[in-house]
Amino acid sequence: MLLKTLLIASLLGWAKCQESQSMTLEEKTVIRDQIIEMFDHAYGSYMKYAYPADELMPLSCRGRVRGQEPNRGDIDDSLGKFSLTLIDTLDTLVVLNKLDEFEDAVKKTVTDVRLDNDVVVSVFETNIRVLGGLLGAHVMADLLQQRGERMQWYRDELLHMAKELGHRLLPAFNTTSGLPYPKVNLRYGVLNPLSRTGTESDTCTACAGTMILEFAALSRLSGESVFEEHARKALDVLWQRRQRGSNLVGTVINIHNEEWVRRESGVGAGIDSYYEYLMKAYILLGDNVFLERFNVHYSAIMKYISQPPLLLNVHMHNPTVSVRSWMDSLLAFFPGLQVLRGDLKPAIETHEMLYQVTKQHKFLPEAFTTEFRVHWGQHLLRPEFAESTYYLYKATGDPYYLRVGQSIVEKLNAYARVPCGFAAVQDVRTGTHEDRMDSFFLAEMFKYLYLLFSEKSQLPIDIDDYIFTTEAHLLPVSLSTTQPPCQGNATEAVPVAQEEDLFTHSCPSMETLFPNNPSFAKTIRDNYKYLTGVGRAFHPSPVREIELPLHDNGMEPVEFLKSMGISLTPLNEVMVGDTGSRKEHRGVYRVKLVAEVSHTSEEEEVVPHVVQLISPPFLGRTVLTAGPAKFGMDLTKQEHGVKGSIVKASPYSACGPIDNAVELKGHIALALRGDCMFAIKARRLQETGAIGIIFIDHREGSNSEDTPLFQMVGDGDSTEDLTLPLVFLFSQEGAVLTAALEENHNVDVLLLPKERQLGHDKTDKPVGMNIKLRLAEEGELEDGAARGHTLEFVLEKQGVFLKEEEKEEPQQRQFCTKAAEKDRTEARSADSSQTTNSNSAPDAKP
Repeated sequence: MLLKTLLIASLLGWAKCQESQSMTLEEKTVIRDQIIEMFDHAYGSYMKYAYPADELMPLSCRGRVRGQEPNRGDIDDSLGKFSLTLIDTLDTLVVLNKLDEFEDAVKKTVTDVRLDNDVVVSVFETNIRVLGGLLGAHVMADLLQQRGERMQWYRDELLHMAKELGHRLLPAFNTTSGLPYPKVNLRYGVLNPLSRTGTESDTCTACAGTMILEFAALSRLSGESVFEEHARKALDVLWQRRQRGSNLVGTVINIHNEEWVRRESGVGAGIDSYYEYLMKAYILLGDNVFLERFNVHYSAIMKYISQPPLLLNVHMHNPTVSVRSWMDSLLAFFPGLQVLRGDLKPAIETHEMLYQVTKQHKFLPEAFTTEFRVHWGQHLLRPEFAESTYYLYKATGDPYYLRVGQSIVEKLNAYARVPCGFAAVQDVRTGTHEDRMDSFFLAEMFKYLYLLFSEKSQLPIDIDDYIFTTEAHLLPVSLSTTQPPCQGNATEAVPVAQEEDLFTHSCPSMETLFPNNPSFAKTIRDNYKYLTGVGRAFHPSPVREIELPLHDNGMEPVEFLKSMGISLTPLNEVMVGDTGSRKEHRGVYRVKLVAEVSHTSEEEEVVPHVVQLISPPFLGRTVLTAGPAKFGMDLTKQEHGVKGSIVKASPYSACGPIDNAVELKGHIALALRGDCMFAIKARRLQETGAIGIIFIDHREGSNSEDTPLFQMVGDGDSTEDLTLPLVFLFSQEGAVLTAALEENHNVDVLLLPKERQLGHDKTDKPVGMNIKLRLAEEGELEDGAARGHTLEFVLEKQGVFLKEEEKEEPQQRQFCTKAAEKDRTEARSADSSQTTNSNSAPDAKP
């Protein structure tokens, strides 16, 4: 009877825990209505203030028209003067059951949008946003017409537009390899003298490998096989060029000789949707070769890149080596892809890590370190985290993910909403906004959030009949059966030996994965609940310990630590009374620290630099705050900085061949951020003979007062060949410099650390450090209890000094003890002649 009572009590406790996370239908309805209101605010603002422009500028309350606003580099390659946001939003209107608005938007698209503009656009972005948007909208229009309720006037106009756009993208595939050029002119193609493109030699893996869904759908719907043939050929090349030892691919590849340009491998920016489209191409087209390739890659990812909950970047040829200490926000899609494969445990782990980061920073920063600190503070209202949240809820039914979705809705309203829409966050640390609302916000974010809080019966379509493209456009999974494949587009099948697992050919049920465990997701999440430290209850530990995996046969590290005054004890020689609570680990040592001194702060310290204008009429009075680089010349070691006159690079982005190399020789080059990595620009400009480089931010309105400085990083490969001094100016400071150049034509500047600028009074920089102390129990540090060196803290009025002493004489020891009778600490010293600073009162708590 007692056992039965305990069992019932346990079940009631579990049910109560689940009930606290559960969400009623009324709550879901309120949130769903809130999402609709938010969508109306965003879409309505675009139609009111921006249409027919490509995008809305939510802070300026006007449209962004390419050529009429300051150039933002490669970001603007999404804009083709084809009402981008309208087309990208079309099938979202259907999902949100806004059928009248959908019909009106389709009419506007057919009537107003032109696709033959003399504009250079990104092949990748135009494919996923515009071609995908037209195809998804055509599928929805055709469905509504078949129901006989509306769209009776529709005669496949959107499909005809999609076919026209497909033909305008095809010239990009005119390469010897079959890999597409990254850019194309909508009117003149690639190699035409009027195209202003075709000089690019590199493209990203995702750029070449994210064409198959849209191009295959276009071929199946139009009957023209040429689109699917080109997309399959590009995938064949990427597959053939994988590293055969690791089965990983790199990030950037040369489109002419098929050699890898950047060999770092991960699942984030530059590679992400290549993996996604292999899996989804199998679902959409039913071609086993795509699944086989995905499974080979996935095994490699889980072996080398996935270190739950982290997803690292490694070198494709040496995958045991991590190439960077940060992750980018685009990898947030990956848990959703793992759900499609059925691999729920790592999906839950990584998603929980991402959720903890959003709780710490409000949004996912564009990049964050493996210690979950901000690396790049920008947040562009990206939808990938909401996407994975939706997939996990669909797979598990766990109401926890409804609460995660609710937090996304609340933070968007609280921190991104502005009077004319929703604005990207320029830096999550400051909360400042950026004047942009990308089209994917309407295409993806609201779609996933609305579906998360909707029942199937509340949707105008059966969502399970469709596959989402990477831009969340809807393509019917029936395409492979209702529309037969075109002749001649079979993908080359290369047999690869692989170990099959539970997920190789099917997605197992939760009961198979976690039998008799309805709370499995919570069990997995709980291991990462306080990953970032947010919300963690403080539990003081009596002993501060670190375990170091130092091998018995390699004592050099042990001797090195001992020389620093740190004594090591093997774990199998721990104190009596503690042996029962620890396992023996051969070659592992326990470190007991009385004091921990660290020169590192929570955020990586960035040494401010300056660009000082020294030629007349400025004479050193104009000083622009600049950020340093982690590569190139170290200006902190140059006593007088680097002086030179400035010259604008041509092209300004410095990503292609430099046209004005003669002018740049012996001068400091100005280059615009964007289009390619800092290191690539630096190499091109160094080859011209430039003596320094000033990079200027392409994000309009950015400035050093509102945005924290950061250090420019390399491209993942060695940057030892770069010896130029490199500094970075935000947009507003850069505008001052370029205006000075336009007015005076000859401007001399000095690049140097801020503290050494001309006319600046030098002051001694105070020594700062973090000191962590633990309190020793009384008697713990008796004679014989501690050996070797220790640190003595001597507090004087002029500063903090550290003194290292041998612990030979007991009267020279100084340590902290706990005063049990008053529950507060008292500094004690056996040396009666030692005085203490008045700020260190005996009753001050540590």
